[in-house]
Amino acid sequence: MVARSSEVRQSAVRHSASPGVGGRRRRGAGRLAGLGLGGAALLVLLTGCDVGKTFGGFGWPQGGITPESHRMYDLWIASCIAALAVGVFVWGLIFWCVVRYRKRGNDLPVQTRYNMPMEFLYTIAPILIVSVLFYYTAVVQTDVTKTTKNPDVTVEIVAFKWNWQFNYRDGQGKDANTVASVLGTSEVIPILVLPTGQSIRFEETSKDVVHSFWVPEMLFKRDVMPGNIRNVFEVSSLDAEGAYVGRCAELCGSYHAFMNFELRVVSPEQYDQFLAAKRDGKSTQEALTAIGEDPYASTTQPFNTRRDTANFNPDDVAAGAGS
Repeated sequence: MVARSSEVRQSAVRHSASPGVGGRRRRGAGRLAGLGLGGAALLVLLTGCDVGKTFGGFGWPQGGITPESHRMYDLWIASCIAALAVGVFVWGLIFWCVVRYRKRGNDLPVQTRYNMPMEFLYTIAPILIVSVLFYYTAVVQTDVTKTTKNPDVTVEIVAFKWNWQFNYRDGQGKDANTVASVLGTSEVIPILVLPTGQSIRFEETSKDVVHSFWVPEMLFKRDVMPGNIRNVFEVSSLDAEGAYVGRCAELCGSYHAFMNFELRVVSPEQYDQFLAAKRDGKSTQEALTAIGEDPYASTTQPFNTRRDTANFNPDDVAAGAGS
């Protein structure tokens, strides 16, 4: 009788403990749900304000002047916010586990127990996150790199060591005609004049090695390849008038760092007047002056060819004398 009664009491203890375990599981699920809702609320709150401006663009350049640059910027900011939300959630779980399951004695915990909801979460959640990021990246990339059949302006970009030539074309492809041209020299920075509010097609080619056409405010860079390769891209519009420095972003030789140009964005009326002046035989500086623009680049300056000062063979040194 004593043994039987003791077995009953042990069974009763085991049965009475099961509701407590279920309660703990429900509380754990509630905490996870709370963390998820808190992360979602934080994400909504962050996307409702200018997070990029507040945190310096999370390292991404700000001040883009094309719709494409804004789309890439928005994708970057959204990706950073999503990464921060996931990081806060994971860090929260780590610290919660450190506190909740800290060592309370010398006995080892059960080594064969598992948590199906947790295993499901850390298996499926990364797949969903990567899938969403991949989807939006593909959408933005497709939108940014698309071209149209009839852009408003077509410019041929010709790169060479170590300068630029900009040819304004009457159509697309190699067979189009050049109606006006701007050629850079060692003394004069080339200025590419383009209008606001119009779609612009860039067709790039190189006369020698690989260069790269890059205007930081466009948040877009394309390599300029030699041979028969014509790298083509478009921007749907330029949104802000002004002068913007342009650079070669591919190491191309001794004077790579000085292979600069300037993008001058003007109104469509000024652009038409500039092209008309170039067709009439005026120089780039004369055409810029005619539309009320500074005739020379204001964002960069020509490189020093050392032809006049600090020369390897100065005029004031006698023949045969060292320096």
